[in-house]
Amino acid sequence: MKFHVDVEASPTELRQLMGLPDLEGLQQRMLEDIQARIEQGVEGYDPMELMQPYLKTSLAGMDMMQRLFAAGIGAAARQTRKDDA
Repeated sequence: MKFHVDVEASPTELRQLMGLPDLEGLQQRMLEDIQARIEQGVEGYDPMELMQPYLKTSLAGMDMMQRLFAAGIGAAARQTRKDDA
């Protein structure tokens, strides 16, 4: 049996439905801090330094996903070979 449900919700409503925190205030403060550093000029503004914490976790997460996909593809290929034999 298949059924299809369409739900129309704003991003805020969906976030609340899924129990995710409201980070709008934090994001706004971060953007204001970045803007202030940019306005200060070259000193105090290093884009790589600002992004470094995010890059480390993002790259680690991407590496984990690649290993997960590779393991899944490998398992599926082994199962296909068993089924063909």
